[in-house]
Amino acid sequence: MKFTAPLLLNGKTATGFEVPDAVVTSFGAGKRPPVKVTINGYTYRNTIASMGGKHMLGVSAEHRAGAGVAAGDVLEVELELDSAPREVTPPADLLAALDAEPGARQRFEALSYTMRKEHTRSVESAKAEATRLRRVEKIVASLTTTT
Repeated sequence: MKFTAPLLLNGKTATGFEVPDAVVTSFGAGKRPPVKVTINGYTYRNTIASMGGKHMLGVSAEHRAGAGVAAGDVLEVELELDSAPREVTPPADLLAALDAEPGARQRFEALSYTMRKEHTRSVESAKAEATRLRRVEKIVASLTTTT
């Protein structure tokens, strides 16, 4: 399904498209369907969100750079329902730390795709080994500490 829309700026850096109701309805997958997004030949996976009564599709800085687009550009957007499983491959050191604590691995696997992805990205983006270790410890602690 294709539509043309401006890439909207909300606040300082948040950008996204308003997705027409007819497009969301055509997928038959509820108000928040997972989709494959193609802009300027660049494809990524996302989920349509409901914000302020509108259907919105966020475009991160990484995806704006990949597609070569900026806020204010009017673009053709192609969406396809994404039925493939959303999988994350955590780094070995994070998995080892999770396995060392009873129940931590199961709690990690029970997290949403987005939370698992963010934890994985946090560890993988660390520049220093000490930072990486600290992030792994923080993730494990968040999954094993009861409040």
